[in-house]
Amino acid sequence: MQSESIKYIKSKISAPPQIALVLGSGLGDFGSHLHKPVVIPTKEIPAYPLSTVPGHAGRILFGKISFDGKESPELMVFQGRIHFYECDDIQKVIHPITVAASLGVKTLFVTNAAGGINRRFVPGDLMFIRDFINLTYVNPLLGRSIKASERISGYFDERMAGNAFAVARSLKIPVQEGVYCWTKGPSYETSSEISMMEKLGADAVGMSTVPEVIAAVHAGMKVLGISCITNMATGISGTKLSHAEVTDTANLVKKNFTRLVSAILVTM
Repeated sequence: MQSESIKYIKSKISAPPQIALVLGSGLGDFGSHLHKPVVIPTKEIPAYPLSTVPGHAGRILFGKISFDGKESPELMVFQGRIHFYECDDIQKVIHPITVAASLGVKTLFVTNAAGGINRRFVPGDLMFIRDFINLTYVNPLLGRSIKASERISGYFDERMAGNAFAVARSLKIPVQEGVYCWTKGPSYETSSEISMMEKLGADAVGMSTVPEVIAAVHAGMKVLGISCITNMATGISGTKLSHAEVTDTANLVKKNFTRLVSAILVTM
């Protein structure tokens, strides 16, 4: 399955990617800033699972981005991801990551749209992910024969996070830091569930990212993550949640998001 996807993608690109970037809901516009990218619609890739969620274009872009006179390494940019609630198959969710690893990618930069649980946050905040809580208890490594030496921890690279904070300060872009909580979805969380997550130490909640991070670290990648806080979670927000609110807020912050992510990429 993966070999078919890998063979097809290799036939379309001239340089192997070094960094994979996953763009979350409403954040796909970043891809338009790549220089003369190779664009591959995922529907054309053999054995590649398709994303069905609005705000996820279903394309992979290959190329470089420039910022402040500097150029990034070769990038593999996923405009859209596959959520667990779309397919109920965790191996399909991590398929893009395993393909990236097979192409030689050593670094994963993962982004998402998330609901804010930390009451100091406001919609539009950008949060570096320090750690995560997996409330689904689903792990993409289940069923594999894992040696003791392959058991992983320390999911987000501290050196890259420190560099990212320094970049944000240099650009005068305010950022937060916190713990991301993964739920299966597709329903939004109840106010009681959010209250529980708050007590557990979660700062933001969403329906993606965690399986991708686990798969990436197991494959030997270094990982950096950013959540765009697109709304406050149920029970904290005074309004009814909607996917339109998620994408609308992501669009409002895309200028700072693009500047920050571009500046980080050219320092990697």
